[in-house]
Amino acid sequence: MRFLLLTAAVAALAGPCAAQHDMHGAGHGDAAEMAMPPMRSHDEPRVSPNGVVMTTIGTTNVMVHYGRPSLKGRAYFAAGSELAPAGEVWRTGANEAATITFSGDVTFGGQPVPAGTYALFTIPGEPWTVILNKTTEQWGAFNYDAGQDQVRVQAEPMLDAPMQEQFEIRFADVSETSGTLVLHWGTVGVPVEITEAE
Repeated sequence: MRFLLLTAAVAALAGPCAAQHDMHGAGHGDAAEMAMPPMRSHDEPRVSPNGVVMTTIGTTNVMVHYGRPSLKGRAYFAAGSELAPAGEVWRTGANEAATITFSGDVTFGGQPVPAGTYALFTIPGEPWTVILNKTTEQWGAFNYDAGQDQVRVQAEPMLDAPMQEQFEIRFADVSETSGTLVLHWGTVGVPVEITEAE
């Protein structure tokens, strides 16, 4: 009986949640019909768990899927470091390459980007290079092909961010027309501005 009541309660909650998180853009023509990708799933727990973050900028929905590795005392973002070495293409997380989906056209780091889903790669450095690549189903960056890049933008890292043990992607300063995608690991934060296309 408790199971039936719990199932009914979950179903009741799922309806409003599904409506609230229906990630379709409005006013973007064909892009308005584009469904956002489902959550990543796997059969066993991962050392670096999956993460997802989403926001709405204007009428454009933005969703990021990524893996969340932990530092565990290891060196990162430096030349020759064990984690995400400077100057080398990084999957921007762990496991599968991170992906970012836009339900409408946007400007990403000052560059126009059409609605769609892209792999999110980065090259740590000063400045960082943040890459949107058109090949989304990739494990790590082993088969990364620069010829499939949609855009590459430069981002100045913040080197004194609060300590973050587990890699995190979040949105900050979201307004009616813009928002900032922030990559944060250790004491390094990397901001990229996203604005809705006019």
